[in-house]
Amino acid sequence: MANANQDPGTREEQGRYGLLLALTRGFNAHTELDTLLPFVIQRCREVLNAEGCSLLLVDEETQELYFPVTSSRTPGIDAQLEGLRFPVSEGIAGEVIRKQQALFVAEAGHHKSFYSEVDKLTGARTHDMLCAPLRSQGGVLGVVEVLNCLKGGFSDEDLEFLDALAGSIAIAVENANLVDGLRLSKQRLEREVTTLQRERVQKDDFPEIIGCSLAISRVISLMESAVHFPVTVQIQGETGVGKEVVAQAIHAHGPRRDSPLVALDCGAMPSSLLESELFGFCRGAFTGAQHDKAGLFEAADGSTLFLDEIDALSLDQQAKLLRVLQEGELRRLGETRTRRVDVRVISATNRNLETEVREKRFREDLYYRLNVFPIEIPPLRERPEDIPLLAVSLLQRVSKRLGLPAKSIEPDALEDLVAYDWPGNVRELENELERATALTAPSASISRSSLSEHISRTDGGQSRRRGLGGEPHGNLQTARREFERQYVISALDRHDGNATRAARDLGISRQMLQRKIRDWKLREPRRSREESRWRPDSDPGS
Repeated sequence: MANANQDPGTREEQGRYGLLLALTRGFNAHTELDTLLPFVIQRCREVLNAEGCSLLLVDEETQELYFPVTSSRTPGIDAQLEGLRFPVSEGIAGEVIRKQQALFVAEAGHHKSFYSEVDKLTGARTHDMLCAPLRSQGGVLGVVEVLNCLKGGFSDEDLEFLDALAGSIAIAVENANLVDGLRLSKQRLEREVTTLQRERVQKDDFPEIIGCSLAISRVISLMESAVHFPVTVQIQGETGVGKEVVAQAIHAHGPRRDSPLVALDCGAMPSSLLESELFGFCRGAFTGAQHDKAGLFEAADGSTLFLDEIDALSLDQQAKLLRVLQEGELRRLGETRTRRVDVRVISATNRNLETEVREKRFREDLYYRLNVFPIEIPPLRERPEDIPLLAVSLLQRVSKRLGLPAKSIEPDALEDLVAYDWPGNVRELENELERATALTAPSASISRSSLSEHISRTDGGQSRRRGLGGEPHGNLQTARREFERQYVISALDRHDGNATRAARDLGISRQMLQRKIRDWKLREPRRSREESRWRPDSDPGS
């Protein structure tokens, strides 16, 4: 027991030495960090007579700071800080990490680097602050912050003590590989995933498929079955949802993975060339055929052939495809010899093939042969909970492609991405993130101002929630179709009717845009003043 007459300074010094000793003893006794570090942070607050003390660590993947351990005298503050994240480039903590030096700030609110969002969230007010970096061999792992001295003010000796304590904590964190996800506590780690990073519940078998929604879980479940059974797969979904990604994943995890996947976008090739491309031709079969050439079916022998936009095949070509699927044999164009092939076919379309069959544009027998194992990929607007995961994954891909470090997304920008309907689906999302990356400084996070005007919710999102005018009415399917139609018209208006540029802006192929123009009869004269500015029949890109 301490002597009652002992000098207060001596007692304070003993308390500090005692805390360092307790930390060292905890290392030697191999005490779990989720027990040791909360004790150290609480005792640090008590020894320095402060209102609060926090450990902040750097999430290397998102380049954000988060609060795994906090200790505050004010009830409720610790719970509010648990899920909070902010860019490592922000705040006094960010400055300490960049300079790798401890910092004493007497008037924190007036400091040039002060990050006020934390105070806004908690309702607290930061007056003075001590902040020390957790230095390691690989850099700075995070910081220890002490806020608001309850009696007088902090001193230089307080800063020296915190710096020494931070060095010991850094050793503990580094040795335990805490930055990579070691649990400080089960409760805190369960809540560590925030707006930019949510727990992935997808199967480990398909890391290519990003999402945590129930809809994506159903898709993955079907893919698992398709991998193990060599059936013909028909993938359905809107343009840009990732049909080819699903096809590649099924092939890559199946028994034919040692052979390359052969892919053809039927809608991107003139109909006159499709037959020779698929089935090959022999010398003299037509003008210009100077030598024999194998088709894609032969190239995919023993492997998988992916046929995107399968509905683009003519009825004659559909009949020949049906023969290959049923008999496993084909004849090159202009040849009488029959060739046998062993090809697994995965097809895809963004159209309703049942409707195509009713309209006599698609063979019924081929439809049933292709539709043995259908997999429907839902549009992005029906699974908004997948957007944060997709955004993080796509940003990594975009940043790698551009040779830049991976960026994080500010919460308000992410909110806009989640709220937007994404008529171009994942492809449109990737294009938007690539644009936002190009408009954002290398060291900054993507903010709302970096997003396209039609995505950024500068009006609070009311106009987008209500469609292009008035209150919403009618059934959901009709509303979605009308929104997409108006959106296409708007894109064509922006590009003065140039279909090529409009398709690029929409994130779809030019052929798909022309098909939508045809299906919606946009070439017919329009009566409304708003739509009279553009007529596709004068499209310079047609």
